[in-house]
Amino acid sequence: MNIYFDEAQIVSEEILKKMEEAAAYAAGLENLDEERCEISVSFVDKDEIHELNKMHRGVDNPTDVLSFPQFEDVCEEAPEQGEICLGDVVICRDKAAEQAEEFGHSFEREILYLFVHSVLHLLGYDHMDEDEKKIMRTREEKIMEHIKVLREED
Repeated sequence: MNIYFDEAQIVSEEILKKMEEAAAYAAGLENLDEERCEISVSFVDKDEIHELNKMHRGVDNPTDVLSFPQFEDVCEEAPEQGEICLGDVVICRDKAAEQAEEFGHSFEREILYLFVHSVLHLLGYDHMDEDEKKIMRTREEKIMEHIKVLREED
């Protein structure tokens, strides 16, 4: 799995390794060749994600993460050869920090959770209705367990 970051917005090597492992595992669960897959990741502030959210989703508020999938159905549409660009992930550092504090876990865990959540969107998962939400949450938990980033106990 290749993960590309916007100019100098690199996370720690430990987080990068976990992101690569999570994305590769998620792609593998969908029977995609994870070695051929790539994802672009950007970290932005609240103002920038607010504008992106307004422009692309029509929601006039900042959000924690946005996903921009390359394919409607990646398993059906992915090229048979060459790189498979799954799409773009945009994470708001400010919201991630706020949510980490609110939920009582580390900033790193929140970044990884938001990344996993977004990767699943790139792979076609959604949470618009309760059945979809349950499926997506189960898959998120499976990936987070795989990378050994578990919910922190009280």
